[in-house]
Amino acid sequence: MSGAAYEVVEASARHDRERVLALWEGNLGSGTRLGLKYDWFYVDCPGDAPLVMSLLHRETGERVGVVAAGERRMLWRGQPVRAALMVDLAVAPEHRWLGPALILQRRMKQVAAERYDLLYVFPNPLATPVYLRAGYSQLGEIVRYARVLRHQGYLARHLPTPLAWAGGSLLDVFARVRRRLRARPCRHEWVDRSTDDMDRLWASSHHGDGPITVRDRAYLDWRFDRSPLASTRYLLLRADDGQLEAWFACQAREDNILHVHDLWSVDAVEGLARARVDTLLHAADAAGHRAVWFEFAGASASMAGWLAAGFKPRSRRPVFGHATTCPPQALAATLHLTAADEDE
Repeated sequence: MSGAAYEVVEASARHDRERVLALWEGNLGSGTRLGLKYDWFYVDCPGDAPLVMSLLHRETGERVGVVAAGERRMLWRGQPVRAALMVDLAVAPEHRWLGPALILQRRMKQVAAERYDLLYVFPNPLATPVYLRAGYSQLGEIVRYARVLRHQGYLARHLPTPLAWAGGSLLDVFARVRRRLRARPCRHEWVDRSTDDMDRLWASSHHGDGPITVRDRAYLDWRFDRSPLASTRYLLLRADDGQLEAWFACQAREDNILHVHDLWSVDAVEGLARARVDTLLHAADAAGHRAVWFEFAGASASMAGWLAAGFKPRSRRPVFGHATTCPPQALAATLHLTAADEDE
């Protein structure tokens, strides 16, 4: 079957919901979660509705593939740019060979270039050759960093259970004592929704060269507070005078791991101070979590405080993109992306 058998047409995020969900079913999951994700990301999104491209099989007239790009407000060297996250590539099983997916990705790149300054995507590492062939550039890698707080489960993989629990408990106590001896935790509190002072913190802080997502309250309200896919709590860190200095947007996984999806602070661009990371660990430990995860794509200097606090890189995924206003090399040098820059 050749590429001439297909045509890519623009669909409507507002009106083609059922067609898109039919293609998602079994490809991107199943059940009510798909409908919830669609209504939040495609219908209730801020700004313009996502760009949706549909793959038409000419012989049968059926829609056999779909891909979308959701708008994100970003800054590049301090100036607003229109960016978009490419998501939800799905192709019907009987058309699931390289050609149809490649046709969709290439056409999305062409159409998105007319609307956005930057199109970016977080593909599976195995898909790297496909994105290169489709004309995208690799902008960097998003790395998952982890810090263990409860060592018993990890030691149990290598030691008998009694030894694992005894040794793990000692390691846990030792780590807590080290954190407290090094510095007392910053003033902190958990809240269930974004706050006005999170908005003020973003407005008053340095944003670097970017590309970086605008983390104002409007964004936080949509991305986290109104998301039906997961419950988010914010850890707020304050100075002695009560001024907000940092926040972490956190989601508790079913395996009792605290996943930090996003953060901002007065020193986020230069690199989060270790004292703030230690406070995050203190709060996560007090809440009973067994580990903390954080995903980041950007300058290695930005992770110095995390690494000093014991975080280790665990996995890597590529970040690909297509930019119309700046060279990929320049973007890669100043990239600032977290898990919140994805769609879930």
